[in-house]
Amino acid sequence: MKKLLNQVDDFVRESLEGMSRAHPDLIGVNFEPNVVYRVDAPRQGKVGVISGGGSGHEPMHGGFVGRGMLDAACPGEVFTSPTPDQMEWATTKVDGGAGVLHIVKNYSGDVMNFEMASELAEGVQVESVVVNDDVAVEDSLYTQGRRGVGGTVLLEKIVGAKAEEGANLGSVADVARDVNANVRSMGLALTSCTVPAAGEPTFQLGGDEVEIGIGIHGEPGRERIKLEGADQLTDRLARPVIEDLGLGQGEEVLAFVNSMGGTPVAELYVVFRRLAQLLDEGGVRITRNLVGPFITSLEMQGCSITLLRLDAEKTRLWDAPVHTAGLRWGA
Repeated sequence: MKKLLNQVDDFVRESLEGMSRAHPDLIGVNFEPNVVYRVDAPRQGKVGVISGGGSGHEPMHGGFVGRGMLDAACPGEVFTSPTPDQMEWATTKVDGGAGVLHIVKNYSGDVMNFEMASELAEGVQVESVVVNDDVAVEDSLYTQGRRGVGGTVLLEKIVGAKAEEGANLGSVADVARDVNANVRSMGLALTSCTVPAAGEPTFQLGGDEVEIGIGIHGEPGRERIKLEGADQLTDRLARPVIEDLGLGQGEEVLAFVNSMGGTPVAELYVVFRRLAQLLDEGGVRITRNLVGPFITSLEMQGCSITLLRLDAEKTRLWDAPVHTAGLRWGA
């Protein structure tokens, strides 16, 4: 295993230190507990939006802290849920009197610890939305029900825009639930990944094998197959997503093709090409897209496909200005 780190135990802290030095105009970083927060937080009268999860998925979540997206993010150790005290600190930090929305990926540790944090944050009105967009498996090593994966990125952007324009907590939470109800994802791995503290791959995958339906923590998926061409692999991801969403002719979608960390953007465009062909065949229009490494699994080679059914409101909020380390337009 070769990684650019010093001591394993210092990896997350040193990464956060580097991030704070790279983007001092956007974020501040608190240590003990570790929280990345928007430099102008709290914003009086604005709903605070926070999320969090294990490190190793960068730029999610810390890279999405800033104008038009998150007000704070709680990074745990690699592939490990953040602790309740992190989430409590973040909740209190960003509360500007209008309440705070917790965006929680459906992993058992995240759900439990965010629930505890909402109880600990006395005097703060908190709403929580659990993201469960993965169509690959109903239950996994880390969840009861579907996992929260690529849809989290799209939800954080759209919800962040709603909060930025001054909507109340109930309205912001409603938009989050609407996005979650209309987004689905599925991913694959060409290789496994290595957690620094473990020093070995999270699972073994042969040189001619592909794992279909993986999560973002290096956990195995629904089936292991022999390597196929990019079009065939894209079909294996896209068709279940399209079917689960029930997309029909004349509908519009945001298509998100994501690198799991080690897949070049050129290969992602090969996948996007085939995805666009499939949607064209069904009369579904891609009116917005996102291509690149936005929710990763360390150095894993592979990709995920996420489709979000769009309407005028979600399209408007997606287009709204955003300025974060990991996503920026219109600002």
